[in-house]
Amino acid sequence: MRKHLSGPIEIVLAMLATVAVSLAQVGSATAAAAPASNVSSVSAASSGPQLQQRYPRYKVQAGDQFDVNFELSPEFNQTVTVQPDGFVTLRGVGDVHVAGETVPELTETLRKAYSGILHDPLIAIVLKDFEKPYFIADGQLGKPGKYDLRGDTTLTQAIAIAGGFTETAKHSQVLLFRRVSDQWTEAKIFDVKKMEHDGNLSEDPFLHPGDMLFVPKNTFSKIQRFIPTANVGTYVPLRTP
Repeated sequence: MRKHLSGPIEIVLAMLATVAVSLAQVGSATAAAAPASNVSSVSAASSGPQLQQRYPRYKVQAGDQFDVNFELSPEFNQTVTVQPDGFVTLRGVGDVHVAGETVPELTETLRKAYSGILHDPLIAIVLKDFEKPYFIADGQLGKPGKYDLRGDTTLTQAIAIAGGFTETAKHSQVLLFRRVSDQWTEAKIFDVKKMEHDGNLSEDPFLHPGDMLFVPKNTFSKIQRFIPTANVGTYVPLRTP
């Protein structure tokens, strides 16, 4: 009896072994493919617009000037200016790249730079001359240009600051461009004519530093909400900030 059953049993065991190997191979392939899928998802998500922080910190840029004060080593106190290439020349340590850093990040960068010659340096950074908040007004306005953004300023107030509409202005399609990341700029159209006619300014947005408003002469029937920052010039003749 055992002799008659041994053949079928061996066949069944061989089949089970084959199935087990196949399942293991499928599992390995799935596990290997999973990270790639995740990377693709992350990559796809990162390619879309990323909104800015609600209260973004100021980042040091070329031309900014700041004081570097040492609590325990005042002989190293100095005032430095960020060069066009983003570097500053520091007393005792040489050139250090600081462009694009917030004040807390800048403080840590300088602390690390001086840790080679000072023990646990205590450094305080005080910005002296830096890029003030601004907005740009362009298009069919009395005085297009770059203006300081002082306090809470709405779109209609910014238009008034820039000299108001000209006779050829399209009041109903005022464009507001706002950078939401390094690669993306948000574009919205506002019907200022309707807001003023209805006496309802509830939809009158407050400007953010760096915003650009553009008053066209012709109708913009369609515009994408998010556009690559590099393509903003397709819609308006950008001015140098």
